[in-house]
Amino acid sequence: MPQTASSMSTTGPWVTGVADLAARVRPGSRVSVGGVHFTRAPVAALLALVDAEASDLHYVAWSGGLPLEILLAGDAVASAEFCFSAMDVFGSAPRFRAAAENGRIRLIERTALNLIVGLRAEAENLGWDLMQEPAGSALADGLGRVGAGRGRAPLVRVEPIPVDVMLLHAQRADDDGNVEIAGARGTDLSTIYAAKEVLVTVEERVAKGMLGSPRSVIIPRSHITAIATAPRGAFPTSCLPYYGTDYLAIQRFLETPQTAKAIHVLRAGGLDESDAGASAVPPTRPLVEAMRSVRHIPPAAEWTVPELMAVHIARTVDDDSVCSFGSASPLPAVAYLLAKQTHAPRALLMSLNGGYVDIDARPMSLSFAEQIDFETAACHTGGDETYHWYYQSGRVSHEVVGAAQIDGRGATNNMWITRADGTRIRLPGQGGMGDVANLHRDFVIYLPRQDRRNTVRTLDMVSAQRVWSSREVRESYGLRPGTTKVITNLCVFERDAASDRLQVTELHPGVELADVQAATGFDVVPARGMTRTSAPTAAELTALRERVDPLGVSRLDFVPARERFALIREIIDAERAAGAAAQRQTSGKDTAHDFA
Repeated sequence: MPQTASSMSTTGPWVTGVADLAARVRPGSRVSVGGVHFTRAPVAALLALVDAEASDLHYVAWSGGLPLEILLAGDAVASAEFCFSAMDVFGSAPRFRAAAENGRIRLIERTALNLIVGLRAEAENLGWDLMQEPAGSALADGLGRVGAGRGRAPLVRVEPIPVDVMLLHAQRADDDGNVEIAGARGTDLSTIYAAKEVLVTVEERVAKGMLGSPRSVIIPRSHITAIATAPRGAFPTSCLPYYGTDYLAIQRFLETPQTAKAIHVLRAGGLDESDAGASAVPPTRPLVEAMRSVRHIPPAAEWTVPELMAVHIARTVDDDSVCSFGSASPLPAVAYLLAKQTHAPRALLMSLNGGYVDIDARPMSLSFAEQIDFETAACHTGGDETYHWYYQSGRVSHEVVGAAQIDGRGATNNMWITRADGTRIRLPGQGGMGDVANLHRDFVIYLPRQDRRNTVRTLDMVSAQRVWSSREVRESYGLRPGTTKVITNLCVFERDAASDRLQVTELHPGVELADVQAATGFDVVPARGMTRTSAPTAAELTALRERVDPLGVSRLDFVPARERFALIREIIDAERAAGAAAQRQTSGKDTAHDFA
């Protein structure tokens, strides 16, 4: 049983509170964070840094997102070394975007693999390490090519990335200071072993010998600097199996421009009853049944464009496919889940950017998706691990990604756009697209609302493109041959090998070539043998609406930004009702999660 607060000693790495951890962070420190997206963000520790008036910090992490927004709200960050910064399904990260556009913070952008390998070099005390070149990306500029091994892709040199302090929230730690992490780990392991100091908050302190849950990982005490208990210390992000993500609390934070009020929304001590209920973890099986009892589209309705696109992607998945997706990609996630629930039951799905490997088929959800994957995944991992195991070896067949701009070759830009008046607009960043454009079997982009602003003749900056495209080159590098494809609400483009240009291979029903040209900033070329996209069948629509996306989560990819918050609230309200129904079904029964 966990010790009570009164029985705890403060010997070893244990300190009395989160403020003690924040006091160890010195001005100018290179600070990293654990967790991934809305999972296990060290919110309590970040708020303590804001309270301590931390300053001049250099933020180093795969993602900015909520942690960086908190530090920017506290005016604590001078620079950021990162791959991506957005607020997932909510869209852009407003404080990051403002700080980047007005020059308040200095940015150093890396591909995901570059960051992972740089942290590994630091952890292993190497002068430098190697990675496959992010060929075609602007982020390859300045990376020194060192040739290639026999029969392998070109390599570039990566310098070590130092980290002074890592802030980590985990589920449990024992009296000796060993720390247990369950669920998706992001780049936790790479960062922990690279950091000079690791400052940890945990949900529970337990006796020695109590750690070691199935699929969790234990960080030995030799790598832990200090630990404090902080129940709900990741709120409003998740820390399963204790609580899930509270999307409405995150939405309130984003909707609150005043810094003091926005910070108050995040404080775990300020939870109201509705927040506590929103982040509760209902039993999974009745939850799935309750979610599938809700339908956002009447059964007799004609198919929609989001459904057409989802079905088209799903039809490309088979039993041998390996599909990876993040939390900010509703449409691709729905497509993969549809394939797995219909014609490709053995397709291997990795959710939360590789954090949950081989998940079961389930309904699409915001609040409860991670909980279901946490319980059903064959393996809990980190994105750094799956990059090495799956991405670099070319094992991933599907990872459909969004882009702010594409050109006629299928190159993308997710970094900066320059307006006609010279004003620069900051975009979220390329994440890992600079790597996976070449490493995955196919490089597939989706545009939910195609127009001349996102299909352009010349990109302002190239964040990712497929350069290793021919069968001969890819096979010589040990990668599977594939294609570049763009799926939009109007048509399907595919890059032609001979011309190295995108061509229209399929027009969606009711769309003419002239409609595509009117909405495209580059020259539209029809492929020889251009066809029509096949409409969803009745069986596909039934599976999609009743089993895969009964709440219509995929609509988030298709609504304008100004309407997204209202739709998220609609989805969350439906999910809360389903969660309450699941709790009522099991009232009086023992449904506690067995974490031990």
